Amino acid sequence: MASRVKHSSGTKWEPIVGYSRAVQVGKVVHVSGTTATGSNGELVGVGDAAAQTIQVLRNIQRALEAVGAGIGDVVRTRIYVTDMSREEVGRAHGSFFKEIRPATTMVEVRRLVSPDMLVEIEAEAIVE
Repeated sequence: MASRVKHSSGTKWEPIVGYSRAVQVGKVVHVSGTTATGSNGELVGVGDAAAQTIQVLRNIQRALEAVGAGIGDVVRTRIYVTDMSREEVGRAHGSFFKEIRPATTMVEVRRLVSPDMLVEIEAEAIVE
């Protein structure tokens, strides 16, 4: 049986809901849906989808690094947006993944956990 490594970002919701920010089993790392929460627990980039996307991807990068992976190991992302017409979300995603080019899906949702959140992203990585 492969070992399981869990990483917590320390948010209040992880123990309440029962999830980890990232879980690595063998060579595969799954990063939970991640929002633009800053280190102080506050939302970064209220009203700014590009700023939120960049913060989300930085949070994902930190979660990957915590389990020994990196942004270059990402093979799949799923992007949830509250407004599909916000091209800046895709452009910000592209600024991180221009050369990596993981498989990606973008889906419009009615809302996220907070009405001020415009984007949430989850990721999968394979560590070689």
